Amino acid sequence: MPEHVELQHLVDGDAERQNSTANQKRFYPKLKTCPYLGLILATISSLFFSLCSVIVKGLVDINPMELAVFRFVGVLLPTIPILIYKGEHPFPKGRRFMLILRSFVGTTGLMLSFYAFRHMPLADASVVVFSVPVFVAIFARIFLKEPCGLFNVLTVCLTLIGVVLITRPPILFGHMIESLSDSQIETETDQPDVWGAVAAFSATIFGANAYVLLRALKGLHFSVIMTNFGSFALIQTVMVSWVIGALCIPRCGTDRLLVVALALFSFGGQILLTLALQMEQAGPVAIARSADIVFAFFWQVLFFNEIPNKYSIGGAILVTSSVLLTGLRKWAISLPENSTVKKSLGILAM
Repeated sequence: MPEHVELQHLVDGDAERQNSTANQKRFYPKLKTCPYLGLILATISSLFFSLCSVIVKGLVDINPMELAVFRFVGVLLPTIPILIYKGEHPFPKGRRFMLILRSFVGTTGLMLSFYAFRHMPLADASVVVFSVPVFVAIFARIFLKEPCGLFNVLTVCLTLIGVVLITRPPILFGHMIESLSDSQIETETDQPDVWGAVAAFSATIFGANAYVLLRALKGLHFSVIMTNFGSFALIQTVMVSWVIGALCIPRCGTDRLLVVALALFSFGGQILLTLALQMEQAGPVAIARSADIVFAFFWQVLFFNEIPNKYSIGGAILVTSSVLLTGLRKWAISLPENSTVKKSLGILAM
């Protein structure tokens, strides 16, 4: 199967490293080699995306689905001139199914994450949504038949425990809230919205699949990927917004300025993430992307005056640790066989 061959790059460290170098030479011939450039781009991408989540949470008068429409307008419009300038085919043969599937999965995941940002504390939603790298191993097992070892099981379990602490489902935590006296009951912001938590976890599942598909498409120029993504996503979000009756023109003043900022930050973040994944291996990029969680906690306190409780902090520590361990392990596996780091850690090739 062609799709299977493309996805095998995810589990072949040497091929991944060689393809990354070839892509840089093909698409960025004037770019000086910098061993940390991909990580820097991924971190800046995290900053942009975290600012997008702040805007989504702050614009309470605009439906999250409509905000998704504006986001994808910001992704699509600046990308089309780049595509034309580079002379790339917008819908290359052999990759069309993968492009459509990546667009659908990515769009659905983003709409769900927008809903979660609106209905959950910002840091909590960010932690759940950006636990994506840990769940990539599950889908690599399903679609690639890649072995899922004890390490993967451990990180997934730690992540799930962290997610439970953050979302605090009523079936597990309801009795604790009921037993508190009136003076001890948590505030409304400390009680996660059930559907917001469901949306956040669902966004993680869709995001994990999008992560795998994006890596499989790394041989394409970023303008091709983003043009297809933006076009498909714009159609999908407009249809959903129309069905739920959420299409409207934002109010004048600050709301419109923030909508424009959302589009610009989305475009910048998407381009930087795509470039980072084409220049760097998936593991280190996943580590850099976890900076979004740090940004989210900072913005939550700064803009919304929401102080994370002990459950959120504990869950965030578990999830972030799992993401960092997953990224470090994948990076170590992708090192050459004669690497001193790989030998000192005792990691065998997979």
